[in-house]
Amino acid sequence: MMKWQATVVLILLSIVAMIAGAQSPTEDRRSAQEAQVRGYWADPSTGLMWAGKDNGKDVGWNKATKYCRDLRLAGYSDWRLATIDELQGIFDKSAEAPGLAGKHGDEPFTFHVKGNLFLTGNQWSSDRLNDDRGHPSGYAWRFNFNEGHRDTEPIAYIYGAVERAMCVRRSGG
Repeated sequence: MMKWQATVVLILLSIVAMIAGAQSPTEDRRSAQEAQVRGYWADPSTGLMWAGKDNGKDVGWNKATKYCRDLRLAGYSDWRLATIDELQGIFDKSAEAPGLAGKHGDEPFTFHVKGNLFLTGNQWSSDRLNDDRGHPSGYAWRFNFNEGHRDTEPIAYIYGAVERAMCVRRSGG
């Protein structure tokens, strides 16, 4: 699929999700629709502001961290990579947010994420595992919004990173 075709599919999926109401309660649906227009979603239950979409491509943990640190969105520059608990907090098995997946990131896919956030794969978290002495190891947590579980991945994955960066910040500041 050509890049422009993938973009058209992405736009159409967003429109269909808005019309169909990807979230069940009316207020959540309106908030989710606004996320696609504004480029972010503010979670009223946690006070966190989420980027409306992930970085859209495979990156290693260090690049994911840098991507969020460098993000400038909605007039804010204090974005960061989400923690594993924050990622798990926006998982909702009943939510059906349109996204893209597949080997080339061009296949329509549904993720179980609140806020109608646009995802393209599993998400890195900022949380690293510690070794037996309490020092950070070469592994970090990631979250799967298809199956709703967390697991670990080597930070320097030798076969190529398959995770994305989902950025978050504290609302109201």
